[in-house]
Formats: sequence, structure tokens, C-alpha cells
Amino acid sequence: MIEVADIFRQHAASYQARHVLLPNQLRALRDITYCRTAYFGGHLAQCDHCAHLHYSYHSCRNRHCPKCHGEQTRDWLERQESRLLPCSYFLLTFTLPAGLRKLAWQHQKVVYGALLRAAASTVLTLTADPKWLGATPDIMAVLHTWTRAMLYHPHAHLLVSAGGYCKPDRAWVGLKHPAFLVPVQALSRIFRAKMRQALVGAQLLSHASPEIWDQSWVVHARPAGTGTKVLEYLARIGQFFGWSASSTCPQPPGSALPTTDCSGSRATFHPHRPSRCR
Repeated sequence: MIEVADIFRQHAASYQARHVLLPNQLRALRDITYCRTAYFGGHLAQCDHCAHLHYSYHSCRNRHCPKCHGEQTRDWLERQESRLLPCSYFLLTFTLPAGLRKLAWQHQKVVYGALLRAAASTVLTLTADPKWLGATPDIMAVLHTWTRAMLYHPHAHLLVSAGGYCKPDRAWVGLKHPAFLVPVQALSRIFRAKMRQALVGAQLLSHASPEIWDQSWVVHARPAGTGTKVLEYLARIGQFFGWSASSTCPQPPGSALPTTDCSGSRATFHPHRPSRCR
């Protein structure tokens, strides 16, 4: 039974010799490699009856670690579920166009922050209009940077309440049409403009492909029920690594985990479901 950490120990040095890793990637690589080893220390327990000693190594607690993400994912999901309002929700997805992904990779902190702020601001701009809602909805935003096929694809998922509070008396305002929040075409245009403004402010506009500002940016919106199922989905994709700690070579057919080919001097992960992103 091979683990992801075993693959990292065997292949990390040669991979780093051919690729440049960002600081957060290096930290995740280190943590996964040395999780529950002497590197992170440990604690000693002694039996009260037979005096047997048992030493347990500490975990890395990195959310990308396949050994550590379970408890962290459950905690995150419980916190978010406690914040849900007793109303219906919509799931909105805002995607960076292909022409911005190289820039996003090179300036992740700036572009990811701009993506989340632009998406939320776009929703607030339209919902503030009495034509659509005239109130401030509840918004939860989650950044996702990869597809199921492990392709780089930055996008933001926003869970938005089907209604909101109106100032100054904070009265609840429901949707005029329960199955419709705001027009997607307007979301796309405003989102594109806000991202452009953010890149201007960060002095990164010249690094973006000029043609993207004439393209239609991909924004999706769909009803999300009470929001609980969407949160479970977001917890799976946003809060932990994409495979388990122990992955056989290969995984059985139908497994939700990527198939691992670890023969010879190469380690390859094959997702079972193809990506259909744009």
C-alpha cells in the first residue's frame, strides 16, 4: 500500500529540479512528506498497568495533507452550516478567463483576492438595485483553483441567499421571483469590469491579454436549495487534498479517487471523471 507521502519522498527532489514551486507549495510538500514522523515531534504515553510505552508522532495539520484534512473539513463544514439563514440559496460561480490564468498563477495572492472581492462586489451591486432585490444578501465565498482533472482553473463559488436585509430597519426582503436572483449577463459584464479595475490598481493590467476584455466571461447561477448540499460539495473540493493518504496502484474501477500509476520512476494520477470546464 503506497501513500502520497511515499511518492513525494521518492520523486520530490527530481520534480523540484525541473519545476519552480511557490512558498505555499513547498510548505505543503514538506508537511505531507513528514506528517506523523519525527520531524514534527510527538508525545509519549505509558500504560498504568504494564508500563508499556507508546510514542505517537504529531501530524502536520496542513489542510492539503490527505492524513489531516478529515477533521478540518468537518469543522469547517459545521461552522459554515451554522451560519446559514433559514431561506433558499443560489450558487453563483465566477471563472477567470484562460487569458488571465498565467497572471493568476504568477501573482496568486493579488489575483485570488481580486477574484473573490470582484465576485462578491458584483453580486452586491446588482442585488442593491430595487429592480432585482433592493437589499443586501448573505454571501459565502470559496476559492477553487483546480478542476477534477487537476487542471489549473481559478474560479469562485458564491452561496448567495434568496433575499436580504434592507437598511435602515433591516427588514427582510424576499425575491420577486423565487427561481431568479439577478441576470447572469449583467453579472458577467460587471465582474469583468471590476477585475479590470482591480488589475489597474495592482499595476498588473499590462500583463493581461488585451483580448480578454472583449470576451464574455463565464458566470453561472443556479438554485441551491437550503445551501447544505452545496456546502458539503464546497467542503469536498475546497478544504482538502484531492486523494487519500493510502492509494493503491491502481485504484479499483469506479473509485472517486484518482488512479495512481507508481511503477518505475514515474508517479501519475489519473482522475476518473473528465473535466468539462470552460
